[in-house]
Amino acid sequence: MEPDNGTQISEFLLLGLSQARELQPLIFGLFLSMYLITVFGNLLIILAVSSDSHLQTPMYFLLSNLSLVDICFTSTTIPKMLWNIQTLSKVITYEGCITQICFFILFAGLDNFILTVMAYDRFVAICHPLHYTIIMNPQFCGMLILVSWIISVLNSLLHSLMVLRLSFCSDLKIPHFFCELNQVLQLACSDTFLNNIMIYFSAGLLCVGPLAGILYSYSKILSSICGIPSAQGKYKAFSTCASHLSVVSLFYGTVLGVYLSSAASQSSHSSAIASVMYTVVTPMLNPFIYSLRNKDIKGALERFLGR
Repeated sequence: MEPDNGTQISEFLLLGLSQARELQPLIFGLFLSMYLITVFGNLLIILAVSSDSHLQTPMYFLLSNLSLVDICFTSTTIPKMLWNIQTLSKVITYEGCITQICFFILFAGLDNFILTVMAYDRFVAICHPLHYTIIMNPQFCGMLILVSWIISVLNSLLHSLMVLRLSFCSDLKIPHFFCELNQVLQLACSDTFLNNIMIYFSAGLLCVGPLAGILYSYSKILSSICGIPSAQGKYKAFSTCASHLSVVSLFYGTVLGVYLSSAASQSSHSSAIASVMYTVVTPMLNPFIYSLRNKDIKGALERFLGR
């Protein structure tokens, strides 16, 4: 795209989390460690689920998909950040920035949808246990994942194509460690009204909608658990969805915290630091939450590692 002054845009500058050179080795080591833990932990979940016949159920099929998406989600941003720190560069190409926007929106949307499908799975398991195997059959689960991919791909492509039509000014510094859509739009010289409308529309439809579905599912789950007469039965029912509820709380809590705090402070640097919570920390913690609170996963991991 060409800005108003007629020069061709070839790159943006990612300012990262800190400009202080003495902090770069610390940031590099910290994020490399978190990235490796994220990839290794989620990969273990995928291998454990796929290798254990006892885990060939809808719940663990969805969990393995969540782990795959978490690996891809983190890999969209962190490797480029680490490369820039290692090479003492802040540059990301124009094409690379658009690609990063596209994949970041894609995998963030998939995270959102898969968490919603997992909430529906727990709703059916607890509120309609006699019909669970009929409703949550492999074909239906596969269709839910496929629909989630289709909607997420279309949404990310639409946002990316709308960025492609924009022209940019001479100041191409992004105060973030990746090409975050809102930050990129602030650098545009052309009108971004349609882009902002699309952001609000997709956020309302693809974020608020699934979150409302999750809250509705858990309200029904809580109502069903309260109706169970025995304390042991209540504990068993709650334990089947405790891990998912923890992950949902962590994901949506950090996302809402980032955007509400950034709206209040109007600080791009503070927003970049807070974004680490849902882009890096949450995908890293998900395998620990599921493995520590789930005997089936722990058993499958022990058998897999024992090989």
